[in-house]
Amino acid sequence: MTSSTPRSRPRRRRHAIADPRRFAPLAATALVALIAGVALGAGHVPAERKTATAFAEAWSRGDEKAMYALLSDDAKQRTSEARLQRTYKQAADTLTLTKVRAGRVVDDTTIPIALDTRLFGTLRGTLVLPMGDRKDADPGVDWRAELVYPGLRRGEKLRRETSLPPRATIEARDGTPLAKGPDRLSDLGPLASEIAGTVGPAPPARAAELAARGVPKGAAVGLTGLEREFDERLTGTPGGILFAGKRVLANVRAKQGEAVRTSIDTKIQRAAVEALAGRYGGIAVVSPQTGEVLALAGIASSAPQPPGSTFKIVTLAGVLQNKIAKRSATFQYQNAATIEGVEVQNANGESCGGSLELSFAHSCNSVFAPLGAKLGAEKLVATAQKFGFNEDPLVAGAARSTIPAAGEIGDDLAVGSSAIGQGKVLATPLQMALVAATIGADGMRPKPTLLKGADPERVRATSKSVARTIKSYMRTVVTDGTGGAAALPGIKVSGKTGTAELRTTVKEEPAPELADPNTPPPEDDTTDTDAWFVAFAPYSKPSIAVAVMLVGQGTGGDTAAPAAGAVLKAALS
Repeated sequence: MTSSTPRSRPRRRRHAIADPRRFAPLAATALVALIAGVALGAGHVPAERKTATAFAEAWSRGDEKAMYALLSDDAKQRTSEARLQRTYKQAADTLTLTKVRAGRVVDDTTIPIALDTRLFGTLRGTLVLPMGDRKDADPGVDWRAELVYPGLRRGEKLRRETSLPPRATIEARDGTPLAKGPDRLSDLGPLASEIAGTVGPAPPARAAELAARGVPKGAAVGLTGLEREFDERLTGTPGGILFAGKRVLANVRAKQGEAVRTSIDTKIQRAAVEALAGRYGGIAVVSPQTGEVLALAGIASSAPQPPGSTFKIVTLAGVLQNKIAKRSATFQYQNAATIEGVEVQNANGESCGGSLELSFAHSCNSVFAPLGAKLGAEKLVATAQKFGFNEDPLVAGAARSTIPAAGEIGDDLAVGSSAIGQGKVLATPLQMALVAATIGADGMRPKPTLLKGADPERVRATSKSVARTIKSYMRTVVTDGTGGAAALPGIKVSGKTGTAELRTTVKEEPAPELADPNTPPPEDDTTDTDAWFVAFAPYSKPSIAVAVMLVGQGTGGDTAAPAAGAVLKAALS
């Protein structure tokens, strides 16, 4: 029997197989570390880029002080803050710069730049900022003057040659040229030059404005009248060449402006000039509905004078609006009123009074000075300002019409004097024409414009009810009061006279024992008063408002009212 021994089997080597779950925390930790590293790298901003970004932002907002603070130590040794500011200002003037737009910094120190200019449009370039050291701070801009413009080379300076197109034509509302060509002539001759104004070298006060527009020094610009009012439009768009040293950076051609069609009516303008008849004064004519200025003659907008009793229109509006007196009120007939112990006399010592309407029609100082004092300085000034006083006119070269602040007027006597257009109240014929226009337009004050067809702009100065009451009272001035000389056949005219004292209308009588019975009394001196008249017509739907002011020409009813009547007749015929 054969016995056998079992064959031993080879032993398998057992390999340890790692459990994935044992490595999960390690993998997660590594992943977090990787992400954190990436995030840290992404959030790191190089110091040069921070400086370049801050410099670009400061330039965009025009903050040269902040720009200078970012300069390197060496740059600050070479350049003062004042020099840096001066360099950027000179460049801005040369470029006619309006805005700097800096793009996002690339490559740490490179900045795309867009420069918006009036003359050359938008200029684009890339600015590379050299960097230098700053003690205890990030790197600074190693600034030199060529950095004022992208791509400017060392030693190059910006300069500009400018050319102007022919000056555009000024036209009346019917298209008739008032000023054209290089000599600014018109077939209307002196009539046109009266309103067109003059051109010539700019006064120093306008240097900055003209430089910003790209107008070269010494160029002829509008100085007065319509030439000044529409100067920018008449000048057109200057042309020019921008140089960097000898290199041409930009070149634009001059573009002539379009003719300006103004609101001036040649027929009414002629009538205003003829009515003024060479006398020192002014006549203004406006449209109550649109504010269009139809005529300006003499010193119609440039030399404010005391408006006298024409200002009673404003005072009456304040009295009625604030219920200081009722429409039915009556007043004692007298030739003067006493305020603060001082007599305020009526013109020529006349005795007047009666109803409020009759007192207005006969321009009674003895009624309106006390009413003004009762109204008070604050309400009188507030009313005047609603009518346009103390407001910058919208007509270039026009002077402000003013009334002192309430706290500066003084006592009741001063307030009463202001209420009758004396004291320190000053107005131009243009302003008083707008006061008349406001009443004619039911209390809506038109803003003046010299441009035909401009969108009318009006603001409420007083209520419709108050305006209509004053409107009827102004009609009475012409029919039964001091303004009869402005009456026109077939046309209902409403007006108000004014006689503003330049010295005094109260004459001192000699002592009886010194009077010579054989000497005739002296004739009235008409040189110590300004004559005023304001009016609108026709009554039902006014299309014309006029103001006449004649310096040193006596009473409004005698001299200004006839002149206003002549202008109204020409305008409405």
